[in-house]
Amino acid sequence: MASELTLHQRRRDPTAAELAVIPWLRVLLPEERERAVPFIKVGDALPGDYVCRIGRPVTYWFGVIEGLLKMSTDNEEGQPLTFTGVPPGGWFGEGTALKREAYRYNIQALRRSVVAGLPVDTFHWLLDHSIGFNRFVMGQLNERLGQFIAAREIDRMNNPDLRVARSLAALFNPVLYPGVGEVLRITQQELAYLVGLSRQRVNEALSSLQEQGIIRVEYGGLRILDLHALRSSVMQPPSARATADAPPDAIRRTAAG
Repeated sequence: MASELTLHQRRRDPTAAELAVIPWLRVLLPEERERAVPFIKVGDALPGDYVCRIGRPVTYWFGVIEGLLKMSTDNEEGQPLTFTGVPPGGWFGEGTALKREAYRYNIQALRRSVVAGLPVDTFHWLLDHSIGFNRFVMGQLNERLGQFIAAREIDRMNNPDLRVARSLAALFNPVLYPGVGEVLRITQQELAYLVGLSRQRVNEALSSLQEQGIIRVEYGGLRILDLHALRSSVMQPPSARATADAPPDAIRRTAAG
């Protein structure tokens, strides 16, 4: 049965539509694209599938075509510690691929997802031959550094509303996750996993953010209305801004994927 196969065993060639949403392909010259595309593979990840595991050697540079992944590790007590989510458009692990070292984190599918992979040898060939690809990877590394600095700040926050706001802002990064746009398709429970709070507490935080006109909860996801406020966690009192009618509870009624 397909579900008994590993993600690697379920790999296949990408469709034209899947290739069209890979952001770094757009910066390649024609001859560079011709070299890279035949090596790209995609896999249909099931909920709970591991894309990367701590201690495993790097073989691919990975990206999300659709779905949602989480990046995590284990703390000293053996409990999982989530760094961030990886929504559509996000490519990750370039630092590990650059150094050809073992993974120091786990990447796991939270829902049915389509994951793309570029072999690490092809990744290095592009680094050696493509100026556009080099600039893309440098931009990724720069944004990733800022993301992890922000993640450390989030870990120290005692205010749940601020934790949710900052965590959401990280998922609306147009450089790291160009496939998200203005609407993030995520369930309330998935957001709770990423933030490290209960679903009920996340619901309260979403209500507060919606009252302030920072987000709007829609069926199946969240629409960003004020990204600056979300990033800076400007928690203003309710104002004259129109508030959305959709209740935050609607987010948990959506089917993941």
